[in-house]
Amino acid sequence: MPDLLTKTLWDGRRALAAFTAGTALLAAMYAGFYPQVAEGAMGQTVEGFSPALRQALRMEDLASAAGYLGSSVFGIIVPLVAVIFGIATGTRAIAGDEEAGYLDLLLAHPVSRTRLLLHRFAALTTGAILIAAVVLLAMLAVRPGARLDSITVGHFTAQCLALALLIIVFGTIAITIGAATGSRPTALATTAGIAVLTYAASTLAGQIGADILRYASPFHYYIGGEPLRNGFQWADLSILTATTAILLTVAVAAFNRRDLTS
Repeated sequence: MPDLLTKTLWDGRRALAAFTAGTALLAAMYAGFYPQVAEGAMGQTVEGFSPALRQALRMEDLASAAGYLGSSVFGIIVPLVAVIFGIATGTRAIAGDEEAGYLDLLLAHPVSRTRLLLHRFAALTTGAILIAAVVLLAMLAVRPGARLDSITVGHFTAQCLALALLIIVFGTIAITIGAATGSRPTALATTAGIAVLTYAASTLAGQIGADILRYASPFHYYIGGEPLRNGFQWADLSILTATTAILLTVAVAAFNRRDLTS
């Protein structure tokens, strides 16, 4: 058989290329609006928001490059598109093949379930790293013209690394649910629901007096430490990595225990 990782990447090349280009272009386009925002073009609009809403959407400091990018580009737009890629890739990894009847054909070859799942996870990881790397290159390309020089290359790298791990976490959640249930709709709906709830927990927990909830959200560890201002947040990155490792272990165990003949 062709190498499973290479085959998986080749089969998903169009989707990966589309998500990579789309995420990078959106990031660059919205980053390019920063000079207008810094000059107060959005000031009147934002002033109409309540203080609580401005805090939840990280719009308290739109005048600074880190504040603007942390609110719009890396706070909403980029993670939204990137997480969609992670969820879509994760749901296809095992449950998609099983639903299409392709899983039996794969496992009829001398390929263990563990190997199959790990290669699909490796493809997810490769895609996440590629998206984050191209977003980083896009940010560095527009950085001089968009007056983003106050953000160092290292700080952009820190934020993009956190982005890659965020994609991997949600992709692994989808892989785990798909491996445990064999149902692509279940994996898709459940993971999407988790993404919505955890994003709400990250942004709104403080507004309802439940700050502790944000610590259950991957989005908090992705951007809560403000990598664009403070650089690499190693504790947050470690938590995202550990979460992925735990989910992957559960996925392998659940997949190996399932009866695929029924």
